[in-house]
Amino acid sequence: MTDTPPFVSQVERMRARFSEPSVDFYAEALRASRRFRDEYRDRLNVVKWRDMPMERSADGLIKHIVNERMNTKECCIDIYMQFIPPGGATGTSRHLSEEVAYVVEGRGHDHHYDVRFDCKDAFVWEWETTPKTFAWGPGDFIYIPPYCAHKRFNDGGDEARIIVVNSRIMKAIGFDWFDQLEPAQGFDDVWVPPTE
Repeated sequence: MTDTPPFVSQVERMRARFSEPSVDFYAEALRASRRFRDEYRDRLNVVKWRDMPMERSADGLIKHIVNERMNTKECCIDIYMQFIPPGGATGTSRHLSEEVAYVVEGRGHDHHYDVRFDCKDAFVWEWETTPKTFAWGPGDFIYIPPYCAHKRFNDGGDEARIIVVNSRIMKAIGFDWFDQLEPAQGFDDVWVPPTE
């Protein structure tokens, strides 16, 4: 005889089978996976330069290289080329995913406003009010930490072009937190302000 109470009680057994089967979530997941694999076969392996759409975005002029709406086989990242005019800047944005960027041409700097957070009853986010400044030039790699508010400046006399890469994974797991805090100059008409 043992003094250890049983792991499972009669109450738990009764609750476990309280209702009759009424949904097909598992079967629908299998069907959705089948549909995805059938559709995936027809997606693009190569995106030609002429098929990469341009966009006037709140972050400035961008050319989408890979985007979830472009029917490519890439399912985890979005890539675009950012064009910053001489003496110009992007808007200020933040997103819960990390961002990496590669400078194709141009010279400038980034402002990064690091974030601190706490989670007691709810998330509490606080951003630095003084930015860290990072200079960049052709061939440089730029790293943006998660949810760091950031803005990019072109300090040169020629257009800067930067390849920007963002992950879609955070969005897929329920953290689609993406805000454009201010638009790039001249792009106010396409700005969607944050809800805060």
